[in-house]
Amino acid sequence: MSSRPSPATTLDGGPAGRSADSTVSAPTARSGKVTQSRVLNSEWIKFRSLRSTYLTLLIAVAAMIGIALLACWAAANRWNHLPMAERANFDAAGRSIDGYVFAQLAIGVLGVLVITGEYSTGMIRATLSAVPRRLPVLWAKMAVFGGVTLVLASVASLLSFFAGQSMLSSQHIQTTLSASGVPRVVFGTAIYLTLVGLFGVAMGAVTRSTPGGIASVFGMLFVLPLILHALPSSWVDNIGPYLPSNAGQALTVLHTEPHQLAPWTGAGLFAGYVAVTVVIAAVLLKRRDA
Repeated sequence: MSSRPSPATTLDGGPAGRSADSTVSAPTARSGKVTQSRVLNSEWIKFRSLRSTYLTLLIAVAAMIGIALLACWAAANRWNHLPMAERANFDAAGRSIDGYVFAQLAIGVLGVLVITGEYSTGMIRATLSAVPRRLPVLWAKMAVFGGVTLVLASVASLLSFFAGQSMLSSQHIQTTLSASGVPRVVFGTAIYLTLVGLFGVAMGAVTRSTPGGIASVFGMLFVLPLILHALPSSWVDNIGPYLPSNAGQALTVLHTEPHQLAPWTGAGLFAGYVAVTVVIAAVLLKRRDA
């Protein structure tokens, strides 16, 4: 005895492909309307349905907390042997969130995969057929991934901070979350990681290729600063602060150097880079075939 196949569903969760006789009811005729909220819900289901999502985010959180414990334990263990100048410039808050450097790798990669995964499987054609205007898909992907990243990165930053301070307390060199500039460092790290994730989504939309998107993100955030350090020091001081990663990371530094951008100025510049990339992604999404 054969079983009856389940009906296909539309973006609102209602059955698709009804018979001609059943289409006479007005509510059913209007049930397939595409709205931004329905697209958002669809993207949220996709995002939370992938095992790689949980694994990658877990790696990012574990990297932040693990490196905080290790870095702060090492600092406390060597404290009595450090020169006085190094002790005077010691940044307890910054040391506890150093793991963001590695967490941004995982978040940047996941941001790229959020959109290139559909291109690699061909699912993007079904998605864009269901949402002909296309741009709501991009906005929904960025809203879902950006929101999840901001919440998770904030929690990870707080856990890293408190874990690191517990290690530093053995030498009484810890700081508190209420100390001047510390909330900006802790939550600024979450903002920076969120911008990295959105940058990854936009790059994925531009390249439509997982290797190409990841290479673009890594090139902008890691390779460019390395190349710059091979140039004369005057170039480093004049150009370095305006590179995407250096500008964004100004938000994570408690005491900026004279040649660095102010924290919120740097964050604004990095957000500008992300916004430009998003605009390019939106234009290409509208003009190119799936």
